[in-house]
Amino acid sequence: MTLQELYANIGGDYDQALRVLRVEKLVDKHIRKLTKNGVVEGLIEAGKTMDPTELFEKGHAMKGVCANLGLTALSDAASRVTEEFRPGNPRKLSDEEIKAEIASIEKMYATAAEGIRQYEED
Repeated sequence: MTLQELYANIGGDYDQALRVLRVEKLVDKHIRKLTKNGVVEGLIEAGKTMDPTELFEKGHAMKGVCANLGLTALSDAASRVTEEFRPGNPRKLSDEEIKAEIASIEKMYATAAEGIRQYEED
């Protein structure tokens, strides 16, 4: 499987990742790190406690990492959580809606992680 095929399989934007990271070797390096760096898992864990500070910080970190990697759907979902808990922003979503958003993130991430594992095996 090529890197472009991986991106097609997981719904990522390879061209976006290449624009940000500039070299395919760096895209390859950093997409492989996604399943090891704990950034997505951190947001999922924060969703269990619903700690506003943790949700903001973990969501913000995930948003940036996923945006840089061209994982737009994951980045957008993390952004919704981040903005919900950004200091000074009024809450618009209920805890149940946030938990549903995090469940969606978990599902999207599982798909991406499985694709990355397959890519690494090839």
